[in-house]
Amino acid sequence: MKKFAWILTFVLAVSLVMSACGAPSAPEVPAVVEEAPAEATEAPAAAATEAPAVPAEPFRVAVVMPSAINDLAFSQSMYDALMRIQEEMGGPEAFEIVYSENMFVVDDAAAAIRDYASQGFDLVIGHGSQYGSSLQEIAPDFPETSFAWGTTAETFGQPNIFAYEAASQEGGYVNGVLAATLSTSKVIGVVGPIEVGDAKLYVDGFKAGVAATDPSITVNVNYIGSFSDVALASEAASTHISAGADVLTGTAQMVVGAIGKAEEANALWFGTQSNQTELAPSIVVSSQVYHWEVALREMLTLIGEGTLGGQSFKANLANGGEVIEFNADYSLPAEAQTLADDTIKGIIDGSITITLP
Repeated sequence: MKKFAWILTFVLAVSLVMSACGAPSAPEVPAVVEEAPAEATEAPAAAATEAPAVPAEPFRVAVVMPSAINDLAFSQSMYDALMRIQEEMGGPEAFEIVYSENMFVVDDAAAAIRDYASQGFDLVIGHGSQYGSSLQEIAPDFPETSFAWGTTAETFGQPNIFAYEAASQEGGYVNGVLAATLSTSKVIGVVGPIEVGDAKLYVDGFKAGVAATDPSITVNVNYIGSFSDVALASEAASTHISAGADVLTGTAQMVVGAIGKAEEANALWFGTQSNQTELAPSIVVSSQVYHWEVALREMLTLIGEGTLGGQSFKANLANGGEVIEFNADYSLPAEAQTLADDTIKGIIDGSITITLP
């Protein structure tokens, strides 16, 4: 209980600091800074909130992911968020993270989830909608362990299961607006995985953004039926390019194949889930990036208060759980940048309504 009280105090302290600084337009990855000893000559205007001492036992988090932690897509988005939380909390001595990656086989993932729970981890995350039935079965066996899964809002009515999801149609819409503005062939290709969850929301939002900007543009969508088949994604991208697409987008870890084909054809690319600029700096325009730490902070606060689940959270542009990150190496025309900025603002303030097909 002492450990959870420490977590609650720390998260609240972080929240107070963020509130005092105002809501930023985009959260930044905390930099590692070595601070010189303070040499204050006068009392500060307000008493600073001191971080509580690191507990004897760290808060322990385990996460099971369907792909690699460096997939530049879905799994990396959660890994990066946990690393940011770990830094906020004071490092691995205070916030321990372990993970199982490339857990494509659901039965293997379920075994890992159960094993982590039996080891006494405080929070066990099944990062993938395919893991829901496993958590529904396992969570009742470990009533003192908190579980989380996404992307979904479903907690199964279980008091120790959290759920999280992304309003990915928002970033999809922004990317769609930009794609329509930059396309000269008036043909755009979309490589989708399976038509479910945040993947479908992103694709539908992207299509809506294109249609709102230039309804004469043709958007060809190909769902390949897999989140991980790089070869199929490459083939789908080649088909789009052969059909005249000069702009491509896609979602899930298999898009590395599609991005490679886009780079070969010098077609523009719009990313989602993680920042995909490093895969092809010359063609990536922007990426919608998930910042799951927005949901994780809320979970940690509730766990510190004794609530182990039963609630769901949504990442979106307004709360900073989704951020549009632009590629600094791509020369985006000033008018297009202004349009993108105005679109983000309009979605946040409600003046733009996204109508999904």
